[in-house]
Amino acid sequence: SASRDKSVLTWDLKAASPDAHSYGQPKRALRGHSHYVQDVVISSDGQFALSGSWDGTLRLWDIATGLTTKSFVGHSKDVLSVAFSSDNRQIVSGSRDRTIKLWNTLGECKYTIDDQRHTEWVSCVRFSPNTQNPLIVSGGWDKMVKVWSLNNCKLRTNLVGHTGYVNTVTVSPDGSLCASGGKDGTAMLWDLSEGKHLYSLDAGNIINALCFSPNRYWLCAATDTSVRIWDLESKTVVAELNKNVADFF
Repeated sequence: SASRDKSVLTWDLKAASPDAHSYGQPKRALRGHSHYVQDVVISSDGQFALSGSWDGTLRLWDIATGLTTKSFVGHSKDVLSVAFSSDNRQIVSGSRDRTIKLWNTLGECKYTIDDQRHTEWVSCVRFSPNTQNPLIVSGGWDKMVKVWSLNNCKLRTNLVGHTGYVNTVTVSPDGSLCASGGKDGTAMLWDLSEGKHLYSLDAGNIINALCFSPNRYWLCAATDTSVRIWDLESKTVVAELNKNVADFF
């Protein structure tokens, strides 16, 4: 987890005892950023964490040792979002400087997407897991979702429809769909290959995060008050998790 205390925490998700309601115990603090840590992701092999901070840098951490293996310097303002490619060999970042940067794991910036860029902060960036059609998807405070070709880092599609800033984007496990959400409280579903809007789902509040289920046709949306889970085939809510989440378990 990332925090405004400038650290990243790794957690043990096992319950402290069989009847305990506490399911998270902090294991290790990763320290090194000099400002708020805005985002953190874990590599698919579970060995590394990648963080983005308001100090303008990214850091790659060895989870086993808690040490920074690389610091990524290049953004001129706060880093708001970071992501690993599916093979963990490439890294993408989005920033308040309105650029998207593509990096290797050595901390070298390989490309800065500046042409046809977002006109406001880049709040979220994600790789598509589809290696046959390599894409980056980004969302911004300009209300836009943009799809970029990873091969040449050129804009492929503008996905237009949100009426407020976009907080989050996510790509389905097969790379066919993208979902986006933010200020307007609407989760918008997009066909990535066609570049068109499919349908929208109402979350009832500002959407802070979205993710697809890895093994079901479900989409989860996190708001300030709850986590809402939709079945995308029926477009119905299958669960809503609120503050009484302990009762759910």
